[in-house]
Amino acid sequence: MNRTFADTVFRNGRIYTSNRAQPWAACAAVKAGRFIAVGEEHDVASLIGEETATVDLGGRMAMPGIVDIHNHIMMGGQADLYELRFSNTDSVPRIAETLHKAASAAKPGAWIVGGQFGNNLLNEMNTAESCALLDAACLGHPVVLRDDSYHNRWASSAALRLAGVQADTPDPTDGEIGRDLKTGTLTGIMIEAASGLVERALAASGHYTAEMDRAAVARSISVLNAYGVTAFIDAASMQPIMAALKGLDDRGELTAWAVCAMPVVEPGFMFGKAGEELFALREDYRGAHVKPDYVKVFLDGVPGAKTAAFHEPYVADPVRGCCFRGATMLTVPDLIRWLGRCEKLGLAAKIHCAGDAAVSQALDAIDVVRSFNGPTHLVHQIAHASYIAPDDIKRFAELGVAADLSPIIWYPTVFLEAHKAAMGEERAQRFWPNKDLKQAGALMAGGSDWPVIPIPDPWQGIEGMVTRQNPTGDFPGKSLWAEQALDLATVIDIYTIDAARAAGLGQSIGSIEVGKSADLIVLDQMIFDIPQDQLADTRVEMTFFEGRKVYERGA
Repeated sequence: MNRTFADTVFRNGRIYTSNRAQPWAACAAVKAGRFIAVGEEHDVASLIGEETATVDLGGRMAMPGIVDIHNHIMMGGQADLYELRFSNTDSVPRIAETLHKAASAAKPGAWIVGGQFGNNLLNEMNTAESCALLDAACLGHPVVLRDDSYHNRWASSAALRLAGVQADTPDPTDGEIGRDLKTGTLTGIMIEAASGLVERALAASGHYTAEMDRAAVARSISVLNAYGVTAFIDAASMQPIMAALKGLDDRGELTAWAVCAMPVVEPGFMFGKAGEELFALREDYRGAHVKPDYVKVFLDGVPGAKTAAFHEPYVADPVRGCCFRGATMLTVPDLIRWLGRCEKLGLAAKIHCAGDAAVSQALDAIDVVRSFNGPTHLVHQIAHASYIAPDDIKRFAELGVAADLSPIIWYPTVFLEAHKAAMGEERAQRFWPNKDLKQAGALMAGGSDWPVIPIPDPWQGIEGMVTRQNPTGDFPGKSLWAEQALDLATVIDIYTIDAARAAGLGQSIGSIEVGKSADLIVLDQMIFDIPQDQLADTRVEMTFFEGRKVYERGA
């Protein structure tokens, strides 16, 4: 009689499974990368053979690998490996000081790329005086600095010249070139699509090579594994990103499930094939763990720069006047056409909507498509589902649309301060109605939007969703719409099984149960037994991907 023995058995643990039918277990057995038994000691004892590896959890907590529903995998690695980093709380003079040190050490003529300045500084930077400070600090180098939303840039005069931007250069569609309100001179501020002018010049310079791109993606995967992430959606996958992921996968070096969202139009900050031309290549990049099954639609911008689309106007300012509400980048008919086409191709959509009017438009378009196409297994997502008109909340569940709760800014942050300045304090506080979405039956998924968030640490987001306070200690004593707090079990589901469902992978990952991929992480504390304000202190001891250890703390 042939007996099947496990490759690996996890024993003596407190395993939270994210499987409602069997929430807890002490043991789990793995064969060929899949769980073949989950339960107690007697459930795995007969599966242990001479060659079975045993992992003694020593009473520690384990849980499914985390699914990051929204990040930018190559940009995260580039930021980590190659770019000048500073805090989004730094002042303009402090940023200039940091830049001057970097410029003094840089090779002559080399580009300097960095971030992330707070978008609450955009008005202060948009002056001739700040531009002069930037140019003095950069010592003649072409410089492009990204804000903490990654939608806007601050560029030196040398960078503007290389980009061909002059005083009389017209604003691009869906973008704005910053000019001093008194003198009309260029300030280096580049809003939304205008950012692409300097980013294109950077790309043309050869600053980043294909080898650097591959190294950046590999670095990002290792960083994610260290935080317990074993699956993610790359939220704007251009060809080089998919090529790097496929290359890692083919070499057996991709230690996370990678779902790719291909832009329907070329983003302002990334370049290359998009839309139908890119969709036609998707099977070339499909791999065992690479799933190019989503598209990305940028429907509006960000609230802090007043580029997000809202039902109610922003606070009046000298440039936009008293009744400015922002605007969407696609009409409803255009969005309907894109969604219909994507469904025909079997592609789900991730739609960037930072303002409540953009959310309404996306839901309206999906509603029309549903009326024509009927039910679908595809899960469309609204990314940054943060400002939502009350009447729209129930529509998420009614239309089967997932709420991408990303980035991790649902607690008091510099982001929120910028929103208050742009929208007024009362409106800005009605940010991330998570409990209302939950009670309405919406599918919610947690993400990082790394490198918009400097580190892709899900545990800060998890604590923030439970406490509605900032777990870093910034803004002490302040909470954000505390009534929208969620319980921990719900939040863990949002980062595991619910995120897996939103990514189209719910049948194969997201919970610890028989038949699913053996993606499991071991924690240094039992998160259900500690004070809520200590959740962000959680550290991952080990990460297993398809039963193979891919990270060990301190190793």
